[in-house]
Amino acid sequence: MRKPRVWRFTRLRCLLSAILSIVAICGFIYPGYTVVEAIFDPALNGPGVPIAARRLHARLAGRYEKWARKRLASGAAKQLSIADVAGTEWPLYGSVFYLWAEEALQDAWERDHSLFDVEPRKQAEGAIDAATRLVADPAQANWVKIYWGDAYLTRENVFYRMLLISALAAHRRLTGSDEFRELLQTQTNSLAAELTAAPTGLLDDYPGQCFPTDVMSAWYAIRRADAVLGTDHSQEAAAALRAFTGEHATVLGLMPYRAVAGSGEPLDQARGCANSNGCMLAPALWPEQAARWYAAHEKNFWQRDWLAAGFREFPRMQNSPEWYFDVDAGPVIRGNGFSACAFGVAAARRQGRFDHAYPLSVEMMSLSWPLPVGLAIPQLVSDSANAPFLGEAAILFQLTAQPVLPVAVHHRGVLPAIVWFCLAIYLGGGLLLLRWAYLSVRPRPRA
Repeated sequence: MRKPRVWRFTRLRCLLSAILSIVAICGFIYPGYTVVEAIFDPALNGPGVPIAARRLHARLAGRYEKWARKRLASGAAKQLSIADVAGTEWPLYGSVFYLWAEEALQDAWERDHSLFDVEPRKQAEGAIDAATRLVADPAQANWVKIYWGDAYLTRENVFYRMLLISALAAHRRLTGSDEFRELLQTQTNSLAAELTAAPTGLLDDYPGQCFPTDVMSAWYAIRRADAVLGTDHSQEAAAALRAFTGEHATVLGLMPYRAVAGSGEPLDQARGCANSNGCMLAPALWPEQAARWYAAHEKNFWQRDWLAAGFREFPRMQNSPEWYFDVDAGPVIRGNGFSACAFGVAAARRQGRFDHAYPLSVEMMSLSWPLPVGLAIPQLVSDSANAPFLGEAAILFQLTAQPVLPVAVHHRGVLPAIVWFCLAIYLGGGLLLLRWAYLSVRPRPRA
């Protein structure tokens, strides 16, 4: 005769089962579901606003506003060393990514109201205001004041002034407010005039440090500001192409990572992080040249094998580093650069190259460990003290980039094995934890 079986519902076993179940569902099953959703999302394989971007927009707004206002009130920026790039640059850079993304989402809503239950600029109203005030706050510019002194708004300082123009232009476009109009117009006109007057078209970010991709970013910001100010720097922007071509280009036909502003002489060869950033911005400035740059970027930096696909940080040639790290590139793993691949999503989407953007985007979602409260890995690799949302804001911007028409749209690239490995970990790990949760309380024969 079989002994009766009884459930082992002790307090400890029930608590253990509940914890295992929550971890399984939220920490593994949910990420697996999100990856499957990304695989079949047509807006990752073509124009449109991906589901992941809409979800991230909704979950990021409140957190971003709370952090930005806390950062403003803390005065922490005045205590940071100029060597602390993550602490000084990243809070502002992340805020600009966030504002650019909200502009793109608002544009999408204006084309199709069914995409969102709440108008994006209304849902993110507080975050838009807080992010803009963070960038505009003079205290946040303490590190560039150390470099440039009182002339920090009137002399070179390209990277910071680009961020300032970008944030103020986005704020005016999203809110219609004239609060920052005078500062925006002054900075837009003065930076455009200074860049135009520069012998090579290049200026420094910091004394003796010129990064051509930041000069390109400045022209991108200036042209976006034109759209809200009613000004027109189109001729100057067209002429600015001289700073990145001809003798100022590298042997690969791409812009150098660093250059001498006064002579235009390249100090480094092309690198993936700068190429991808340039290729995501250039279509709005010089569409024909942007297509040539993307072709050169693909030829020399795109790589794909059975495990992963992505853009290299260094060109595909003998002795190029396969493992590397710096603050601009991020980790370089098997040649693929973290920043090169991240910016490469938007670069590929802008060119209509979804055969690149699709595998990159799904890889990005797979490796982000998406949780109900946000993207775990981007939060982990961001500066938790000073810029905790840089990674998520940057991803939101990448996923909202749209083709600059007219371009030929190339569809689905094949997903590499890393996506399926991640999916197996998420779903397999979740099922294993659920099994343990069940085993901890399952019926056993009565003694």
